[in-house]
Amino acid sequence: MDHSGHGMNMDLPPFTLGRGLEFSADPFFLVGCLLGLGLYGYAVVRLRRRGDSWPVSRTVFWVAGVLSIALVMCTKLNDYGMVMFSVHMVQHMVISMLSPILLLLGAPITLALRALPVSAKRGRKGPRELLLMLLHSRYMRIITHPVFTIPLFIASLYALYFTPLFDFLMESTAGHIAMMVHFLAVGLVFFWPIMGVDPGPHRPGYVMRMLELFAGMPFHAFFGISLMMASEPMVKVYADPPASLGIDALSDQNAAGGIAWAFSEIPSVIVLIALVFQWYRSEQRQAKRADRAADRNGDKELAEYNAYLASLQSRGR
Repeated sequence: MDHSGHGMNMDLPPFTLGRGLEFSADPFFLVGCLLGLGLYGYAVVRLRRRGDSWPVSRTVFWVAGVLSIALVMCTKLNDYGMVMFSVHMVQHMVISMLSPILLLLGAPITLALRALPVSAKRGRKGPRELLLMLLHSRYMRIITHPVFTIPLFIASLYALYFTPLFDFLMESTAGHIAMMVHFLAVGLVFFWPIMGVDPGPHRPGYVMRMLELFAGMPFHAFFGISLMMASEPMVKVYADPPASLGIDALSDQNAAGGIAWAFSEIPSVIVLIALVFQWYRSEQRQAKRADRAADRNGDKELAEYNAYLASLQSRGR
């Protein structure tokens, strides 16, 4: 395999965390991250100037999500990920499971719908109207349905790593970028209906969301275990690591499997906490609405009773 297309140095020194976090930007992801921060910030400022509020927590989540992508794609982690399976697996897990959750907690679709101007002319479709059309389209209903998202989430592991497709994609810069974008996109469509922060075609109940979340995780864990238990390298790209790294291909693969297995628990816990918090807030809102309705009914009954007493009194006179 030729790493020169990625601007790679085949004689990378042994990996350390300090070396891995050195700046080494992939231009595609660097521009994407800067655009993501800039557009989100512009939308928040637009709301504030209009006198509308936007939760600081959502902005923090969005920034954290973008920075998590930059962390694995705009540092030397990306360089080491080309020759070390374990580092690549860190990239994969972050960009497909952690980054999407953080980005979705930032509620970008809700922000866009609030910040984009409504088309001034009747019958004319502006950006906001086009976004609403996309959200309600048949295409979006299909790609966010659990029948589609769960098999896609699972196939992104097995169909990619256990076939020649992975080796093919790693041969070129474009293939590598396409694979990473695919990981991010799959994570977004998988977690979007489950998180339930932004509006979307599917909005299942809280119990169903938890079931969807846990439906894909056992397969994820089994994928990690299968890498850990393998007696020979399973991915050709990483079968012969550069001697300068001082690593054994099988040991590195076992480490990659351990990362995949352990990482599947992290997003599950984060999403579960978010769901429980949303469920609690939803119950609180319903309780307040019920109390207000009861107060209104009570006031109405009291007014009717007072009117009845007044009518009796007038008859007595």
